Amino acid sequence: MTPQTPQTPQAPGTPGAPQPDPAKGAAVKAADRAHVFHSWSAQELIDPLAVAGARGAHFWDYEGNRYLDFTSGLVFTNIGYQHPRVVAAIQEQAARLTTFAPAFAVEARSEAARLIAERTPGDLDRIFFTNGGAEAVENAVRMARLHTGRPKVLSAYRSYHGATAAAINLTGDPRRWPSDNGSAGVVRFWAPFLYRSPFHSETEEQERDRALAHLADTLAFEGPGTVAAIVLETIPGTAGIMTPPPGYLAGVRALCDEYGVVLVLDEVMAGFGRTGKWFAAEHFDVVPDLLTFAKGVNSGYVPLGGVAISPEIADTFARRPYPGGLTYSGHPLACAAAVATIEVMEDEDVVGSAARLGRDVLGPGLADLAARHPSVGEVRGTGAFWALELVRDRATREPLVPYNATGEANAPMAAFGAAAKRHGLWPFINMNRTHVVPPCNLTDEEAAEGLAALDAALTVADEHTT
Repeated sequence: MTPQTPQTPQAPGTPGAPQPDPAKGAAVKAADRAHVFHSWSAQELIDPLAVAGARGAHFWDYEGNRYLDFTSGLVFTNIGYQHPRVVAAIQEQAARLTTFAPAFAVEARSEAARLIAERTPGDLDRIFFTNGGAEAVENAVRMARLHTGRPKVLSAYRSYHGATAAAINLTGDPRRWPSDNGSAGVVRFWAPFLYRSPFHSETEEQERDRALAHLADTLAFEGPGTVAAIVLETIPGTAGIMTPPPGYLAGVRALCDEYGVVLVLDEVMAGFGRTGKWFAAEHFDVVPDLLTFAKGVNSGYVPLGGVAISPEIADTFARRPYPGGLTYSGHPLACAAAVATIEVMEDEDVVGSAARLGRDVLGPGLADLAARHPSVGEVRGTGAFWALELVRDRATREPLVPYNATGEANAPMAAFGAAAKRHGLWPFINMNRTHVVPPCNLTDEEAAEGLAALDAALTVADEHTT
C-alpha cells in the first residue's frame, strides 16, 4: 500500500479531547520537573511531553497536538487507550471491592487466573500474579532454581527482561551494565538473528542449526547439571523483534528436556495478541515450563503481571511453601481490568485483527517503505509487532548510529524521531531501529496515517545514508 500524504499533529476538536490549556500543561510540566524522578534518564537532560489525554490509538498534549501512538505506551495498550468496557470494569470493581490481601480467594483474581490459564499454551494452568513483567521474570527464575536445585540461568545477549535484580542481570542490552554485579549466576549466549548473524550464516536453516549447536556447547561447557533454566523472549521485543527461525525454539525445548533444564519463555511483550496469536509460543508449537506475562494482559490499565506454571513445577510447591510473594499479588482492580480486557479481545477478535493487520496492512506497507528508502536495511515482524532496522549502507549493513549511541553520535536517529513527531506520529526508537508496535486493533485508516508519517520521517533518515 502507498502511504498517504503526511499530516501534521491535529489541533483542537479531536473527539474526546479537551480544549487546549497551555497554562495547565505548563503547571503539569513544572511539577514533573520539580518532583518526578524518571527511569532510564539523566534527569536534567530530558524534556517529557505533558499529556492531556488519550483514546484508542491516539493521545494529545495541552497545546492541542494529537499523535498516533506507534509505541502502545511501552508496548502494553494492546486494545488502545480508554476502552470503555475496561474502564467500566475498573470502576465497578472499585465500587465492589477496591483491594484485598493476596491470601484470600477473590472473584476478580480467580476469574482472571481462569481466563489466562485457558489461553496459555499446553497445561500451564497455575497462575502466580505479580505487579509487572520484571517481577514475573524474577519469580520464574526463583521457581526454576528451587525446582531444580541448580544455580545457573542462561539468557541471550539480545534481550530485555526487566529492571529488578535477577531480571536486569538476565538482560542482554546495555541497560544491564551499571547494575551487573557479575555474580548472579547468569550465563549469556547468542540467539539466532540472521541479519546480523554471530555465526556467519547465509540462510535461516544455517542460523538455526549453528545457534542450537552454540547453545548445546554452552550447556556442555557450563555443566548441564548446574543450569536451572534457559530464559528466552519468545520473540525478542526491545532488542529488535527478531523472529526465531523455524525449529529453533523446538530445538531449545529438546535441549532442556535432555538435561532437565527449565524452559522459561518471556512473553511480557509478545503475549496477549501482539503477534497475532494469544501467545507467540503458538507460532512455534512449543510449550515452556514457565511463561511470564504482563503488559497486554490488561492493556496496562492497572499494573499486572504473572507466571503461568507447569504441573511439574507447581507440584514442587504442593507441600513445600513457595518462598515468594507480593503485597499486591492479584490486585482486584488489576484483575478486573484483565478479565474485561480478555473479554474485549474475544468479543472484538483483537487477536485476529492483529494477525490481519500484520499480514495485509503493516507487512506490505512497511515493505513498500523499505523499497523506497535506502535507510531501511530490513523489515521484520508479525501481527502488530514490527521493527525497521535503519542503516547507513544497505550493502555493508552499517547501522545508522553506533551500538548504544548517545549525544552527537545518535543525531541521525534523533532527527528521524523529531521528523516523525512533526508529522503526528509518536515512534518507538531503540538504538538504530524504529519499532512499529501500535495497538493490536489499529484501523486501516490509522495504519495509513502512521505509514505516511514514517514515509516522511524516513526521508530524513535517508539523508544520513551513503
